[in-house]
Amino acid sequence: MRPCCLLMLAGFLSAASPGWAGEKIVKVADDAALRAALGQAQPGTRIQIAPGHYKPDLYIVGLKGTAAEPITIEGADEAHPPIFDGGGEAWHLPRCAYVTMRNIAVCRQSGNGINIDDGGVYDKPAHHVVLEKIHVSDIGPEGNHDAIKLSGLDDFVVRECTFDAWSGQAPDMVGCHRGLIENCTFKSKPGFSQGEGPQVKGGSSRVTVRRCLFLDAATRGVNLGGVTDAAVFRPAGARCEAQDVVVEGCTFVGGEAAVAYLSVGGVVRYNTIYRPKKWVLRILQENTRTGFPSTADGRFERNLVVFRRGELSEIANIGPHTRPETFHFADNWWYCEDRPAASRPALPAAESGGVYGIDPKLAAPERNDFRPLDPRAAAFGALAWKPQPRGQR
Repeated sequence: MRPCCLLMLAGFLSAASPGWAGEKIVKVADDAALRAALGQAQPGTRIQIAPGHYKPDLYIVGLKGTAAEPITIEGADEAHPPIFDGGGEAWHLPRCAYVTMRNIAVCRQSGNGINIDDGGVYDKPAHHVVLEKIHVSDIGPEGNHDAIKLSGLDDFVVRECTFDAWSGQAPDMVGCHRGLIENCTFKSKPGFSQGEGPQVKGGSSRVTVRRCLFLDAATRGVNLGGVTDAAVFRPAGARCEAQDVVVEGCTFVGGEAAVAYLSVGGVVRYNTIYRPKKWVLRILQENTRTGFPSTADGRFERNLVVFRRGELSEIANIGPHTRPETFHFADNWWYCEDRPAASRPALPAAESGGVYGIDPKLAAPERNDFRPLDPRAAAFGALAWKPQPRGQR
C-alpha cells in the first residue's frame, strides 16, 4: 500500500470515538478502511460508512458481538447509503452473532445480494442478526439468485428493507428459526425473471412475515415451505419443510399468487389481497420424498380479497399429494370487481363467517391506498391487524 494510503487509513481509524458505554464508533470512507475496521471489530464496535461506492464481495467469518454489545455496520447517512455494486455477493457473513446491518444499498450481484449463514456447521447456527433499511436491487437477472440468503440463522429480524428486482427469493430462508420480516417492500421491474418473496423452508420454524407491501413483486408473495435437499436441513433429520409460519398484516398487489402453502400448518391472516393475476392462494406439495408429510392444516382468516374473475385461473390452486380438506377458512371478505354476484370462492374446505359480494370501497388502489371505506370491512385485511397474543400465533 502506498504511504499516502497508509496515512489516510490511519486517519480514518483514528476517528474512532466512544458512544454509549462500551461502544466504539469507527468512521470509514474507503474500501481499505472498511475492511480494516471489519477485521478489527469487537463487541461494541459501530462501523459508520460514509456515502459513496464500495467494492462488493466482502467475506467476513465469525463477526461476533454480544447481547449487551452488538456489532453494528451502518451507513452514516440514511438518506445516502453506501452502495455495494456488482460482484458475486455484496456481503457474506458466515458464523456471525449479534450483528446489526442498516442503511446499506447492494445491487447488481450475479449470485446473492447478502448471504448470512452458519458456515456449514449445522448444529451451531448464526444468531441474533438484524438487517434494517437495506436496499437490495437488480439481483440476477436470471436464475435462482436471492436478494438475501439466510441459512442456519436463528433469532433474526429483517425490517424496513426494500427489495427491487431479484430472480430467486427475497429472502430465502433454509433452516432458520425465530425470525421476523416486517415493514418491507417488494417490487419487480421489467427485464428480471420474476422470483418469489420470502421463502421459509429446510426445517425452518417460528417465522413471521408482517406488515409488508408486495407490488406485483413475485410469482408467489410468500412461500410457506418449499423443497430442500435432505442434506442441508437444519436441524439435521427434520421431516418438515416449515412449521409455525405466520403471514399477517401484509398487502399483496398483483403477482401470480399472494401465498403458497407447501408444508404442514401455516397461518395467513389479516392481509389485503388485491387483484392477483392467477390465484389467490396455492396448496402444493413440492417435497415428495418418503417420510415427509403432505401439505395440510393451513389457516386462512380475516383476509380482505378483491379480485376479478377475468384475471384468475381459480381462487385456490390445489396440487397433487396435498390434504386441502384439512385447511381452515374463516371470516374472510371476498369481492369480485367484475362480477360481484360471483364473489363466493370455490375453496377446498367449507368457510365459516365469510362475507361475499359486498364492495369494501377501497380508497384509491391506483395510489396504493387500500383503506376500506365501507366501515363493515374495517375488521378485515391488513389495516385491521393488531398484535396477537402469543398463544394465537
